[in-house]
Amino acid sequence: MEQEIKLVPIRLDSYQPLREVVAEALRDAIKSGTLAPGQRLMEIQLAEELGVSRTPVREAIRKLELEGYVVMMPRRGTYVASLSIRDVNDVFEIRTALDSLACGLAAERITENELESLQRLLVAIGGHIETGDMEKIVETDMRFHDLLYQASRNTRLVGIISNLREQLTRFRSASMSFPGRLKETLEEHREIVDAIAQGDVPGAKQAAEAHMEKAERTLLLSMEQTKRCTT
Repeated sequence: MEQEIKLVPIRLDSYQPLREVVAEALRDAIKSGTLAPGQRLMEIQLAEELGVSRTPVREAIRKLELEGYVVMMPRRGTYVASLSIRDVNDVFEIRTALDSLACGLAAERITENELESLQRLLVAIGGHIETGDMEKIVETDMRFHDLLYQASRNTRLVGIISNLREQLTRFRSASMSFPGRLKETLEEHREIVDAIAQGDVPGAKQAAEAHMEKAERTLLLSMEQTKRCTT
């Protein structure tokens, strides 16, 4: 007997292709934990839950496989991807180097308007931390990093970082919910922005590296805590 999923039927009035709407619905379900790591995905069941045919579900699953959200195993089926410690180490090793490069370039190339926007986003994140609105915190944090990458003025670098970040997005809330992490993150962001504002390239790179290293450490602690709670 297959595990009940309880997905919300999608709205069919979107301007996006149906496969994109389905992919977004499944991606959100994975990020929220509705579809758990290691859970098997059955096309028929997903199609019934979402109120669509199997074709857009099949196309969406292929897209999510490319993004790293699901794995398709020959003769065994499709499963929500699990993230191993090695996966985390590999991704963060690359992300740390790329974020360091992006912030160093931003220290050289950022505009006054972008710098002002970064500072406003820091204030917004602080406000959301006070109200405990995790959805807004995550959303604003992503906008903050997007603007940092934009300020690097390197389109290819931005594309590479975005692809890697997508592989860890579904664990973002769990990591940021770790006790004390939100305020630490805000302070780390401030250190990055301060260095960029001063045009301090080595300082911006060092602050970015420290931020990513602490983020990795927290994610691993969160994963270990989750593992203990489920065993």
